Amino acid sequence: MVLIIRLTRFTACMLVLLLLWPETSASAEKAPEIQAKSAIMITADGQCLYEKNADSRMLIASTTKLMTALVCLEQCGLDEPVSVKPAHCAVEGSSMYLKAGDRYTVRELLTGLLLASGNDAALALADAVGGSEAGFVRLMNRKAEQLEMTQTHFANPHGLDAEKHYSTAHDLAKLMCACMENADFRAITSTVSAQIRQMTYLNHNKLLTRYPGCIGGKTGYTRAAGRCLVSCCEKNDLRLICVTLSDPDDWHDQSALYDWAYAGFRWMTLSGVCRFEVPVISGSRDKLTVQPAEDARVLIPSGEEVRLQAELPRFVFAPVNSQEAAGHVDVLLQNRRIAVFPLYYTQGAAMAYPVFQTHAAEEGNPWPNEFKNSYPKRALCPAVRRSRPFLQAGCW
Repeated sequence: MVLIIRLTRFTACMLVLLLLWPETSASAEKAPEIQAKSAIMITADGQCLYEKNADSRMLIASTTKLMTALVCLEQCGLDEPVSVKPAHCAVEGSSMYLKAGDRYTVRELLTGLLLASGNDAALALADAVGGSEAGFVRLMNRKAEQLEMTQTHFANPHGLDAEKHYSTAHDLAKLMCACMENADFRAITSTVSAQIRQMTYLNHNKLLTRYPGCIGGKTGYTRAAGRCLVSCCEKNDLRLICVTLSDPDDWHDQSALYDWAYAGFRWMTLSGVCRFEVPVISGSRDKLTVQPAEDARVLIPSGEEVRLQAELPRFVFAPVNSQEAAGHVDVLLQNRRIAVFPLYYTQGAAMAYPVFQTHAAEEGNPWPNEFKNSYPKRALCPAVRRSRPFLQAGCW
């Protein structure tokens, strides 16, 4: 590995360094062709690896129930009881076959919602949590705003086609990232089958058994929306989210995308690559080392050249604290910024020449007054020099 550093820009107090990270292996394999009209694959922290019309508004069918589940998990406990009303059982589409007058726990209804895609469970939960379907939809749209799902609007909790019910592959990926941070959601969505009151429910997400590493997801289908699938896989310390909308071959397409991603990308740890030195003025050290946090890393395609562009101060005045922010580094792939990480000083630097007082010795100051005539005064900043006339002669 060879790092080439080139100065590319100066301002009054900042400089920019450019580093090249050449990779000697073969170029990354091209992403597979898929049939989805809209698709995206991202890492759990939001880095996009693949996209196809990812910001196009689409019908999303029962992938809607990801938001239904997340709102319920945040608003109520899993063991709270819910009464089933006749209107809940009359909804069309997929069902967990609830019976009016029965009482279920939120956990049981969420299981039927995420495994069997029960529209009846969606309405029962909406009434219980939001007071009404309309009240629950308001909660759904409020949560979408919090997650910055800017191209999303919900009109119901189940996903049946409606004029003002839409989202995008990109927004659904954001939603799935938030869902997978919830431990109760992960436990339910990863369940292959469950039995509730003599009824056995099989998870519609076939990737759980077909693709090693799949840990969750949600299917969806209406005639207008086509086949929709949101899934999550985790292998080699890498969690990925994949969304395909209006895809007649979604199982195969998502499996191919996961194979491509896990074979073609690798982690680059920045702490072992980005290390700089910044001169210190009037400090107990001449220079300080600057680097990202130890856990700073970015996923990059094998064989691609990655540029690291760091913005740092040309110098810094003491005192400086260890782990104090020093700047940032941009990770660029094909001139596109894919990540930004802050940079920190790995050590601190005290002032080399503190302000002396006549009572300094009595207060335990480690710098005795007589030291002022022997200290290397070239390290003093102009502000200190102007404030100490007796240091000016012959020192600057």
